[in-house]
Amino acid sequence: MNAKHILVKNKYEAEDILKLLSRGESFEKLAIKFSQCTSSAQGGDLGNLSSKNNLDENFKEALEALKPNEVSSIVRTSFGYHLILRY
Repeated sequence: MNAKHILVKNKYEAEDILKLLSRGESFEKLAIKFSQCTSSAQGGDLGNLSSKNNLDENFKEALEALKPNEVSSIVRTSFGYHLILRY
């Protein structure tokens, strides 16, 4: 499974970004602008996560539930709040 994500500290930030996504904003541009993960420089791209066993369980469950080109609802992990795009 390939994924991109946007990571923020606060739930309200993730909620605001979800609103922007619903208005048609680019996931990648929002990741570059708002994500606090180092993957932000690549538009939030995490690549293929299928073989990575060290994924946070909440992140993994949310990713597995997504269909290709679908964005998750807000997912909380020990790192913060994520929006995940499976591709």
